[in-house]
Amino acid sequence: MRTITVLGATGSIGQNTINVICRHPDKFRTFAITGHTNLEALVQLAVQCSPRYIVLSDPDSYAAFSNLLKQENCNSEVLVGAQALENVCSAPEVDTVMSAIVGAAGLLPTLAAVRAGKRVLLANKESLVMTGELFMNAVREHQAELLPIDSEHNAIFQCLPHDFEYGNLEKSGIAKILLTGSGGPFRTLDNESFDTITPDQACAHPTWTMGRKISVDSASMMNKGLEFIEAKWLFGLHENDIEVVLHPQSTIHSMVQYVDGSVIAQLGNPDMRTPIAHGLSFPDRITSGVKAVDFSSLTDFSFSKPDKSRYPNLYLAIEACKQGQAATTAINAANEVAVDAFLNGHIKFTDIARVNEQVLQKTDFIELTSIVHVIEHDAEARILAQEIVRKLN
Repeated sequence: MRTITVLGATGSIGQNTINVICRHPDKFRTFAITGHTNLEALVQLAVQCSPRYIVLSDPDSYAAFSNLLKQENCNSEVLVGAQALENVCSAPEVDTVMSAIVGAAGLLPTLAAVRAGKRVLLANKESLVMTGELFMNAVREHQAELLPIDSEHNAIFQCLPHDFEYGNLEKSGIAKILLTGSGGPFRTLDNESFDTITPDQACAHPTWTMGRKISVDSASMMNKGLEFIEAKWLFGLHENDIEVVLHPQSTIHSMVQYVDGSVIAQLGNPDMRTPIAHGLSFPDRITSGVKAVDFSSLTDFSFSKPDKSRYPNLYLAIEACKQGQAATTAINAANEVAVDAFLNGHIKFTDIARVNEQVLQKTDFIELTSIVHVIEHDAEARILAQEIVRKLN
C-alpha cells in the first residue's frame, strides 16, 4: 500500500492521478491533495479519494472552500499556504508525491519531497528547467526516487536499458534520444496567420487534453523546449544527444536510438493515465483505464523536423539549454509571464517568442549556486518580461 500526496490535484495530471488511484484501492491511499482556486473541482476530488488533508495554496479561498466541503460531508482537514504544501510532501506517512503543479510554483514543494527521500513522480518540468543540477544533486544526496511522468520522458525511461548509468550513453550503446512532439494545432497553419491566433484556438490541442497554459506551450512548442531541458537533466545528456521529431499522431511518445541502428519506441494512446500508472506502480504494471492501441486502425505514422520559423520558442529553449542554468531559469520565467499575458488578451501569440527572446538576450550568464539564488533570478526575469509585455501591449 503506497501513501500518496497529489500536488496540483485539480489539473489534468492531478485528476488523472486520482482516477488511477481510485481504480486500485488495495494498492494506494491518498494522504493529501492540493489546489489553488478551482474549489469545486477540489471538493469533488476530495469526495472521490478521501484524503486526510486538503491544502489550499490561496489563503483567500479558505472560507468558501470550507463551506463547500461541509456541504459534501467531507471530513478532510483543510490546511493553507506554502509551508503546508511542503509539509504534506515531507510527512513521514507519505512515500510517494505526484508533482503536478504547473509552473515555478511547483518547485519548492517538489524539493521538499526530494529532501525527504520520497518517490517523486515528476510532472512539473519547471523544477528541472529552473534548478537542473541543483535538483539532481538533491535527488542523489537524499536518495529520493525520481520517476518521470511527462509522456515523453516516461517513454524514454521505459526504452532505456535497466542498467542505464546516468549520463553514460556510450556504455549503454545509445546513439541518440528522440523526443517526439505533435506540433500542436498550428502545424499546418500558414505563418502569415499566426498573428491572429486566439487563446481558444491555441488551447484546442488536436490529441491531448491539457490545461490552458500547457496547451499554449504545446501550440508554440515551448513545451517541447522545456522537455528538451528536462531530458538533459533527467538522464544526464548533452544537448547534442537529443533530437526533437514531429509526430502528429502522438502514438509514439518518444524513442531511444542505439548505435547498432535499432530504435526502441514506447507506443500508446495519448492518455496521461498510462505514464501515471507506470510511475505509481513501478516496477510493476497495473491497469490504468486506457485502451490498448488498435494497430489495425492505424493508417499513418509520419515524422518531420520542426520548422524554426514556425516554432521559434522551441529553438529559443534549446539555445537557453546550451547557455546554462541562468538562461533556462530566465526563459521559463519569461514564458510564464508571456503566456499569461497572451491568455488575458494583452499580447499576440507571436509576441510570446518576442518576450522570451528579449529576456534571453538580456540575461546575465551567472552561476546559480543555491535555490534562493534561482528564485531571485527567476523573479528578476519575470520583472523584465513584464516590462517587455507592457511595451508590446
